[in-house]
Amino acid sequence: MGAVDGLPIKQKYAQLHFPFAEMLSEDDLKLIYDKSKFVRFKKKEVIIRQGTPVSHIMYIKQGSTKIYKESRKGNYIILKIESTGNFLGLLSVFANEVHKHSVASIDDTEIGFIEMDVFYDILRRNGEYSIKVMTALSNYGLFIFERLISQSHKQLPGRIADVLLYFSEEIYHSLEFEFPFSRRELAYLAGTTKESFIRTLTEFKNDKIIILDGSKVEIVSMDNVKLLSKHG
Repeated sequence: MGAVDGLPIKQKYAQLHFPFAEMLSEDDLKLIYDKSKFVRFKKKEVIIRQGTPVSHIMYIKQGSTKIYKESRKGNYIILKIESTGNFLGLLSVFANEVHKHSVASIDDTEIGFIEMDVFYDILRRNGEYSIKVMTALSNYGLFIFERLISQSHKQLPGRIADVLLYFSEEIYHSLEFEFPFSRRELAYLAGTTKESFIRTLTEFKNDKIIILDGSKVEIVSMDNVKLLSKHG
C-alpha cells in the first residue's frame, strides 16, 4: 500500500471525507488528495451564492451546511442540510453554468475544491463510481421533489411534523436534538411564517408530542409525529 506524508493513502484520505471514497483506487485517492484545495468558512457564512458561475467540484471536509433557494423578495426556502462527506452544488455542475441555489455554513465548516476536469476524468475511468454519483444525484432530486410536494399539499401540522422527522431521522438519528436554526429559518424550512411555526410547535408541546426547551427538542410520541406527517 502506498503512503503520503508517512501515512497510508487510505488513512490520509479519511481526513478528506471525499464522498464514496471506498469505491476509488489508491491512485485516485492520491490524485484527489494532491488536487484538493480547502477553504474554511465561519458559521453562517455564504459558501455558494445563487446565480454565480459553477467553477469547481465542492465537498464538505468538515462541518454542516444549509442549501436554500432565494426569491426576488429577499425570502428563501431551505431545501436541505448537508454535512461532512457530501458534495455541494453537484446538480448545477452537470446541468447548468450557474448555481441554482445558495449554500451557507451552519457552523464552522471546511470545504474541499477540485477542478471539474479532474473529477470528470475519475468518472470516465470508474463506471461503478459514476453510477454511485448518479444514484446520489437522483436521491437528492427526489428528496427536493418530496419536500416541495409536502410544502404545497400538507397542512401546517404535517409540515412541522416533517421538520421534526427530518432532524430526528435524517440529521441527528436521535429522538433528542437541538435545532441548528433560528425560529425564522425553521419556518423557512417548513414553508410557513415564524409566528405560525412557533404556534404549531407550542401546540405539539402542549399535546405532549414533544418536550421543548428553547432550541432543545425531545420527541415523546414518535407515533403521533409520523401520523401527523402521513395525514398532514
